[in-house]
Amino acid sequence: MRHALLAGAVTAIICSVVGTWVVIRGMAFLGEAIGHGMLPGVAIATVVGAPLLLGAAASAALMSAAIGALQRRGRLSYDTSIGLLFVGMLSLGVIIVSHSRSFATDTTAMLFGDILAAESGDAVLLCGALTVTLAIAILCHRAFVAAAFDARIAQALGLRPRLARFALVALVTLAVVASYQIVGSLLAVALLLAPAVAAGRWTARIPATMLLASGFGIAAVASGLLASWHLGTAAGASIAFGAILLAAASTLVRAAVDRIRRRRATGGGAADARTEPPHRDDAPARSIAVPPTR
Repeated sequence: MRHALLAGAVTAIICSVVGTWVVIRGMAFLGEAIGHGMLPGVAIATVVGAPLLLGAAASAALMSAAIGALQRRGRLSYDTSIGLLFVGMLSLGVIIVSHSRSFATDTTAMLFGDILAAESGDAVLLCGALTVTLAIAILCHRAFVAAAFDARIAQALGLRPRLARFALVALVTLAVVASYQIVGSLLAVALLLAPAVAAGRWTARIPATMLLASGFGIAAVASGLLASWHLGTAAGASIAFGAILLAAASTLVRAAVDRIRRRRATGGGAADARTEPPHRDDAPARSIAVPPTR
């Protein structure tokens, strides 16, 4: 359980950092597609007895390259390309793993993860993935920000928006592969999106959103593991569902806080209007100078 909690916490941080950009750029469908795109590699690794993460990384990288190739050279739209590869890679993965004698067990682990099987070596690999994620996020921060608002401005500033997009897709691929053992390919998008959505209700700056999202992600992992232990539920699904509940709770609480603030502001304005002396018609008009905002 200790190794599972450590691996889950590191994975949550990786997904929170990357997921912040996924939410900002509207790349949720890409994350889901890459999660399914790594299934053939995982299936092949399962059948031949190779390391699962190696197969997942190779297949996810192939999926990302195929999406880019279809978009550049084909006449298909971005979402159509992703949709076709999404279904094709998922079907291919199931076909390959169907040759295994333990088809049901292998398919369940591929789709929903097996965090309780995490070992100390897995935590070390995840820490390495976290280091790479943070390094890319820091080095490409300006390019990511500029490309998120206007690719032409980023190009004019010499920030190479195409290279920034490639780096962001690589980060999404890394995050999905890292979260594969924790929540599986079907539920990986939950850790990628939900903590970032929950944090985005309370922060205005990207680094603060990443930091708060990491806290939400770790809380989802811890609560999911506790629920799995006490209720006898699937650990990966419990973690994913916990992340979704945190996002929903954050949205509801934020809406309630905003409502209370609006009521207070309205009540204060009404009180000021009642205490203000009556306006005289012969009083000179006053102009209010508004200082420039920075």
